[in-house]
Amino acid sequence: MSDLREAAMTSKAWPFEEARRVLKRYEKAPPEKGHVLFETGYGPSGLPHIGTFGEVLRTTMIRRAFEVISDIPTRLICFSDDLDGMRKVPGNVPNQDMLREHLQKPLTSVPDPFEEFPSFGDHNNAMLRRFLDTFGFEYEFYSATEFYRSGQFDEVLLRACERYDAIMKVMLKSLREERQQTYSIFLPIHPETGRVLYVPLKNVDAVRGEITFDDETGREWTLPVTGGQVKLQWKPDFGARWAALGVDFEMYGKDHSTNTPIYDSICEILGQKAPEHFTYELFLDDKGQKISKSSGNGISIDEWLTYAATESLAYFMYQKPKTAKRLYFDVIPKAVDEYHQQLRAYADQDAAQKLANPVYHIHGHNVPASTMIVPFAMLLNLASVSHAEDKETLWGFIMRYAPEATPETHPDLDAAAGFAVRYYNDFVKPTKVFREPDAKERAALEDLKARLVAWDGGLDPEELQSMVFAVGKEHGFEPLRDWFKALYEVLLGASQGPRFGGFIALYGVDETIALIGAGLEGKLAA
Repeated sequence: MSDLREAAMTSKAWPFEEARRVLKRYEKAPPEKGHVLFETGYGPSGLPHIGTFGEVLRTTMIRRAFEVISDIPTRLICFSDDLDGMRKVPGNVPNQDMLREHLQKPLTSVPDPFEEFPSFGDHNNAMLRRFLDTFGFEYEFYSATEFYRSGQFDEVLLRACERYDAIMKVMLKSLREERQQTYSIFLPIHPETGRVLYVPLKNVDAVRGEITFDDETGREWTLPVTGGQVKLQWKPDFGARWAALGVDFEMYGKDHSTNTPIYDSICEILGQKAPEHFTYELFLDDKGQKISKSSGNGISIDEWLTYAATESLAYFMYQKPKTAKRLYFDVIPKAVDEYHQQLRAYADQDAAQKLANPVYHIHGHNVPASTMIVPFAMLLNLASVSHAEDKETLWGFIMRYAPEATPETHPDLDAAAGFAVRYYNDFVKPTKVFREPDAKERAALEDLKARLVAWDGGLDPEELQSMVFAVGKEHGFEPLRDWFKALYEVLLGASQGPRFGGFIALYGVDETIALIGAGLEGKLAA
């Protein structure tokens, strides 16, 4: 066993813990199907949101971890439930009136409100696939519409017909009495209107594989359960899909967790072992509300990528998946800087430490080196004091601070400079509030300015930090963080900020002297 595999078998990193659970399924014999199947599901009722991406990313991390500890081949299927009826019109898309005319039709039968694809389902699937492809995920895309209509699902649907009573027994226990009277695991798709019908069944013919029902007008119909003319309710669909594909692992949000026994039972009734599962906590928006793809709150995939690279988003997703987290714009700078801190640490770590490092699970065996010699938070402050409208302004300071750095040799720093200018102008600038210093702060600022005027120690960030630190101590700031808070509020218009010595080194001694002068004269607060 290689050192890496040996370390992975005891690693406490959550992807390895999950991967070991999957491997245990096959400790007696390898899978008859010849591979281990990971699946992630996608409900394309609205535009893809960041939680969907997180689900695919985290599943991919577990799949990669499995490939370290086992030689069994793996597959990842991304399954879109695009045969579901559109039960409400999403609030964040155009042509609302047109969409209302197609309520209850499968999403792949609803016209695309953006007028770019054959259907709304196709549009939303394309949005998902575009991003997954951009990020470089290895996956196979499955459409429920194609899965049902092509006959791939027919064998399991016929088995569900044969074992209808057993599946209904599982489902009815979970329903209120009123719902029990009309519930069926099968939803017919009306042959004329094309709508998904929620109607009670008059008969289920297990021999012929057919259902009989009355539509809303009282007209009787008999349809085969095969060929995409009937679909399963969503809970039975979950378990039946696991059985049809032979799924070994699927993760889903905590809001699904109470349904896990239902999904498992239906999968087992249909003749297959239930997969391993992993339930993650939900993402919250800035108001603490659950992020919803239909309401479009929180951050979209594209919005995050307007302000930071994909790797920072992957880092955010890796962290504590079983803890509810606010997912809003203010988490981006911290995610960027922590990601690069982990990159820098990786090179000097031993095998066990590397496997516990988030960047291993983001990049696999190809962890890049970081060229972020200036933190993202510092770039934001630099954008602030220099009133930067483009990244070239920031590069003027960066190249003086680090003459060997160029946009070509430091591509992640170059990208971050552009992101920082955009983030600063959109989020930081509108919220900046400068104030004038009080008497004690004014005296300390005058002292700091005088020391900088006399400074001949070069641009070493640590030496400059020590000097700033000494000024605060000599002027009686206790705790010392009050001194730094004053620097940030008077000079940067914020209550938090960078290591000030590093800021001076990057911005420049003369420029910092001028900035302190403007703060003392009240020009910044004005």
